[in-house]
Amino acid sequence: MQDADIAIVGAGAAGLSLAHRLAVDRPRGPMPSVVLIDAPAGPLRPAERTWCFWEEPHGEFDTALTAVWDTLRVRAPDGTAVTASPAPLRYKMLRSGAFESLVGDRLADEPNVARLEAVVEEIHDAGDGAEVRTRTPDGKPLSLRARWVFDSRPSKVLPPGRTTLLQHFHGWFVTTDRPAFDPQVADLMDFRTPQPPHGLSFAYVLPTSPHQALVEYTEFSRQVLDDQAYDRALTRYLTDELALGAHDVVRVEHGVIPMTDARFPRRAGRSVFRIGTAGGATRPSTGYTFAAIQRQTRAIATAYHRGRTPLPPPAHSARSRAMDAVLLRALDTGRVNGASFFTRLFREVPTERLLRFLDGRTSMREDWTIGLRTPVAPMLRTAAELPRLPKYRAPAPAPRPGRPAERKEN
Repeated sequence: MQDADIAIVGAGAAGLSLAHRLAVDRPRGPMPSVVLIDAPAGPLRPAERTWCFWEEPHGEFDTALTAVWDTLRVRAPDGTAVTASPAPLRYKMLRSGAFESLVGDRLADEPNVARLEAVVEEIHDAGDGAEVRTRTPDGKPLSLRARWVFDSRPSKVLPPGRTTLLQHFHGWFVTTDRPAFDPQVADLMDFRTPQPPHGLSFAYVLPTSPHQALVEYTEFSRQVLDDQAYDRALTRYLTDELALGAHDVVRVEHGVIPMTDARFPRRAGRSVFRIGTAGGATRPSTGYTFAAIQRQTRAIATAYHRGRTPLPPPAHSARSRAMDAVLLRALDTGRVNGASFFTRLFREVPTERLLRFLDGRTSMREDWTIGLRTPVAPMLRTAAELPRLPKYRAPAPAPRPGRPAERKEN
C-alpha cells in the first residue's frame, strides 16, 4: 500500500519547484498524489534566502520578483567599470518567501497535494517504492510510503572531488536617507575588495530603489570567515568604495555554497532520487542554482507524466563540468587571478552570450571563442594535471540561519 505517488523531502526551491512542475506541466488527467514534507520551524529550516538568475521577460515567477535589472556592471580592482545590457535576458531577484507564497498558493488549489511538517529521519527502498520515516513536531514517529521519493536535503559529506572551494557570502539589506543607488543597474561583481591568496572576493550590489539595496561581500575560498570579518569587509566597502554615509541595516543574509568538481549522485535507491543542490544543480564555477533547478524539475515532471522512470537528469553538461573543474583548480592554485579573469570575460564577451555560457547554454564554438579570452597557458596546464590529481571527500558546509538586524551606521 502506498500513501502517495510521490514524496518530496524539503519545501525549498527544489522541492516546491518539483511539486509546482508536476502540477502545471501535466497533460490532461489527474494530478499524482504528492506529499511535500518540510522541516518544522527551527534550526533545520533555513532562513529566508535571495535567489538571482537571468531569463527572458515574462517568466512564470515574475509576479513574485523583488527587482529586475536590464543593465549589469562589473568593476575591476582599479575601479574601471564594465557596463552592459544582457538583452534579451534580464537579471532577476526572487526572495524565497515570495516564491514560497506564490507556489504555495498555486498548490493549495490541488487536492492531491498534501503538506506535512516533520523531521525526516530515514529514507529507504521498500518493495515497489520507498518508505520515509519521520518524526512530527510533537515527537511522534510517522512513516509514509511512496512510489518515488525526491530528497532535496543537503549531504553532510560532499562526494569525492579534486577541488572544493566554498562560496561564502554575507549580505546587508541597507536603507539610506539620501538617494545612494541606481535602481537600474546591478553590480554583479565589484572587485575593489581585498583578494584572498586562493580564490577571489567581490562585492555584490542589488539596488531595489534609490534608497535601498542588498550589499553582499562574497568570497570563493577554502575557509569561511567569522561574523566580525564579514562585518569589517562590508563596513570597509560601504565606507571606502560606496561612500554611503548614514544607513540602516534592516536584515542580514548569510550563506555558504560548495563549489566542487565532485559529481553528485542523483539516485540514492531504486525509488529514491536527489534534487537541487543535493542532486548537482549548483553550477560549480558560479554557485548559481535556481535556473538549473527549474530545468531539472521540469525534466523530472515530463518523465513522470510520460510513464518513464523520473530520474533527475544532470543539471549541467559534461563539457560545462569539465570547464568548471579547470577553473576551480586554476583559482585554488593561484595560477589565475580571479578578479582579472572575470573582468576580462565581461569586457570582451557580449554579456548575453557570457550569461548563456555561465548557464551552460552555449555551443561548442561559442565556448571555444570564450576560452580564448581566458589565460590560455595556465588553463591548459591545469587541464593537463587534473586527471592525475587524487579525489577526496570534503565536509559539506553547515547551514547557518540569518541574523536579524536593526542598527544605525554613521
